[in-house]
Amino acid sequence: MNELVTGDAVVLGLRPARLPSRALAIAIDLTVLLTVFVLLSIGLAVATVTLDEAAVAAIAVATFLLVLVGGPVAVETLSHGRSLGKLACGLRVVRDDGGPIRFRHALVRGAMGMVEILGTFGVVGCIASLVSARGRRLGDVFAGTLVVRERVPAGRTRTVPPPPPWLMGRFTQLDLSGVPDGLWLAIRQYLTRMHQLDAAVGGALAERLSTDLAVRTGVPVPHGVPAAAYLAAVVNERQARDVRRVAAAAGRDAGHAPVPTAVPVPLAMPVSAHVPVPGPGDGGFSGSHPAGVRPEGGVEPIEARTGRNDAEGPARTGFAPPA
Repeated sequence: MNELVTGDAVVLGLRPARLPSRALAIAIDLTVLLTVFVLLSIGLAVATVTLDEAAVAAIAVATFLLVLVGGPVAVETLSHGRSLGKLACGLRVVRDDGGPIRFRHALVRGAMGMVEILGTFGVVGCIASLVSARGRRLGDVFAGTLVVRERVPAGRTRTVPPPPPWLMGRFTQLDLSGVPDGLWLAIRQYLTRMHQLDAAVGGALAERLSTDLAVRTGVPVPHGVPAAAYLAAVVNERQARDVRRVAAAAGRDAGHAPVPTAVPVPLAMPVSAHVPVPGPGDGGFSGSHPAGVRPEGGVEPIEARTGRNDAEGPARTGFAPPA
């Protein structure tokens, strides 16, 4: 399962959609689009009965492109990756890093879809989806997108500790525009899987990712801040910005004022009832004893580590403040 964080902080741990669910969603979308196309063609045929054949042919081609190509592009752009078929099947199109798609992503997917779905009756799309490890068709590959399943059983979703309180709001002035999507994905994949990594491997990976992120932002990692804590705080800041941007746009549309600037966004990931946690010094979420690990070596249930607790500090967040 590919564990992802959406750019607008929707869910972590979404699973890539496979061919059967995608085929069903496409079938629903095509049924709706073809119905609209046929009805519109009939209406235009009646309205253009006095025109010559060239004009009628041009109108037919324009209608085809507008409905069967422009329609899906517009719907996916405005709904952030949810068409009618995808809503029915519980799917969504996201970027490779898990963020919401934009017009350019939808445009590339729509243009390629005309070739691999409409032009070949779905044969090329089916083959590409079966060959791809994440079930992507050619349109997804060229657009840098992924179709994922949004409906995850509630019992399998657990929250991991947010960044520590002493790092909250510390990176509000950080310029994140130069960080590529691939690096965001690598950081988020690390944060969601760090408890499953070997201590030495996890520590080295956290250091490398934090160095790469510091180079892209132009600001070095603060002295004394653990690499994993730094990564989590920066990811949290990016998610908070996306949440504020989306909420502000929704507020303007509804005639409301934008939301406040401080929006703490906890990460979430699907995990089992117990997760192994790396030991001190491995670059993970660690203090004198990592959160969730008893001194005698046992592992606490994750509910005990993420339940409501008014106490701040390493015992709650899993991060130790710098000495």
